Amino acid sequence: MKHLSEYRDGAKALKLAAEIARICKGNWAIMEVCGGQTHSIIRNGIDQIVPQNIEMIHGPGCPVCVTPISVIDKALEIAARRNVLFCSFGDMLRVPGTTSDLYRIKGGGGDVRIVYSPLDAVKLARKHPTREVVFLAIGFETTAPANAMAVKIAQQQDIHNFSVLVSHVLVPPAIEAIMNSPGNRVQAFLAAGHVCSVMGFHQYHRLASQYSIPIVVTGFEPLDLLDGIRRAVVQLEAGQSHVENAFPRVVTEAGNEVAQATIDEVFETTDRAWRGIGVIPQSGWRLKPKYAEFDAERRFAVEDIAPEESNACRAGEVLRGALKPHQCEAFGKQCTPRTPLGATMVSSEGACAAYYNYGRFVHP
Repeated sequence: MKHLSEYRDGAKALKLAAEIARICKGNWAIMEVCGGQTHSIIRNGIDQIVPQNIEMIHGPGCPVCVTPISVIDKALEIAARRNVLFCSFGDMLRVPGTTSDLYRIKGGGGDVRIVYSPLDAVKLARKHPTREVVFLAIGFETTAPANAMAVKIAQQQDIHNFSVLVSHVLVPPAIEAIMNSPGNRVQAFLAAGHVCSVMGFHQYHRLASQYSIPIVVTGFEPLDLLDGIRRAVVQLEAGQSHVENAFPRVVTEAGNEVAQATIDEVFETTDRAWRGIGVIPQSGWRLKPKYAEFDAERRFAVEDIAPEESNACRAGEVLRGALKPHQCEAFGKQCTPRTPLGATMVSSEGACAAYYNYGRFVHP
């Protein structure tokens, strides 16, 4: 347990919080990009032990939350078809589309299965050669290498009954969109350590310089997050804006170049819609033309499905950091993890789920 307990030491956490309080003079708004970091902050009460003049803003870094409703509707359309075996990570099954979700498709007789890797879906395609096996390939830079590898393996092994419904998104364009959004209040970012473990952090230097904003690569344990906040505050108080790596046990500047090469082999960048946010230019990946036969959208001709968003759900404002989950009128009432209106309440990394599950502001 060494590599867990040493980053969860309560006495050291309080010491770091005291150090932050000592150096923090101004009022600062810091966004943690990743939903995993949001859950750790809320679960461990980090937002309650840092000074009140530091506001933690929750970012859009939850892969389930940002998957647009149009992709969910395409998944529902494909999964309901006869002879389709539809595979997804478990989080996605309860995410609401316009009129249904994957659990209901499964309850209605659709063959929807939870897998733990895209390679499991490839195995199912090999095992069931007369059926169409489709994998819902969502996520940030962290999941893209495995999804790219699944496509490569399917091509190499002549598995032609396998396809992927791609909805990959990228962190740097999202940071840029937040900085350019009207009313933006973010003054520093905690960059997601696992994303940087794949992509490195070299791509953040331009953003820090162009927008004069500190960016600190941060892990997920309590001491990781407190150290990231401390470093961000030091920069803010000094009027500095550069990139720091507070997660060196995992992240290097160059990242995992083998994983990056696998992504580059299979995917190319494209404009991508983010749920509740809209289209961000060049913020996603799609399959390159040479892998087009594995594109589920083309195979099942679902490119033109038009979704309808819930008027009651304000997840988009939560994802942009413009609204705290408990400030949504539906939070904890008509919107709960069992009756979600939006993906931020469904996902294990969603900000609304974090507030609800850890009792934060359920009864304001």
